[in-house]
Amino acid sequence: PAGGCGRRSSGRWWRGCITIGSVRQPRFEVRAATRRWLAVATYAVAMAYVESAAVYYLRTLYGGVDPAGPRHRQTGPLPDFLWVEIGREVATLVMLGVVGYLAAGSLAGRLGAFGIAFGVWDVFYYAFLWLFAGWPASPWAPDVLFLLPLPWWGPVVSPVLVAFVIVVAGAAAMARELGDGLPRPRWLDGACVALGVGLCLMAFMANALSALPGGIEAAFSAGGGVFPWPIYALGVGVGGGGLARCLTREAA
Repeated sequence: PAGGCGRRSSGRWWRGCITIGSVRQPRFEVRAATRRWLAVATYAVAMAYVESAAVYYLRTLYGGVDPAGPRHRQTGPLPDFLWVEIGREVATLVMLGVVGYLAAGSLAGRLGAFGIAFGVWDVFYYAFLWLFAGWPASPWAPDVLFLLPLPWWGPVVSPVLVAFVIVVAGAAAMARELGDGLPRPRWLDGACVALGVGLCLMAFMANALSALPGGIEAAFSAGGGVFPWPIYALGVGVGGGGLARCLTREAA
């Protein structure tokens, strides 16, 4: 048939196959992807509830939910939970990766599902902490975000903004994969995504990296400082632009 649209084995014409010459326009199967989006998001919300509850308990034991605020230590010595916390973070990533793997049948779809789960989990993690403890009182409140490979610090709004970008990109990847398929990314687009991720990580770990010459203990004890907004903003812009180009590129 004209334009290269073929028939499926069922004999029905491909729906929404639009061609200009030999190039197909991007096609997103939003309706087909909606159920998978909802399933992944529901899992992430439930997981966020469990995670925020665990963090609430642990931070309360250490004297306060706000990691940058005053501490009100409980009586009696407390164990060092650092390695337990690192293990919990690894387990969290494993859970998100598994649900992403089960939610789709291709690499692009699985990465998209992982992105949805990760982003929704991150947003609702803070939502539930606010419901439980009234923290964060402001989106600008500093928080320790992650501990691998070094502590990440930043205002709450910074990971939330990244989470929204990841959710939108993940949803688009799943819908495009169910549509006309996600084209192989060009090297420049992939490099932009990698550079954006690297810049965001540099911003989150800036204080730990500056203290690292004093040893790993110094890096983990550095705490938060002035957040490097220019580096963060550049990372989000470059990485987000690369993702947009990857997801909207015309299929050959």
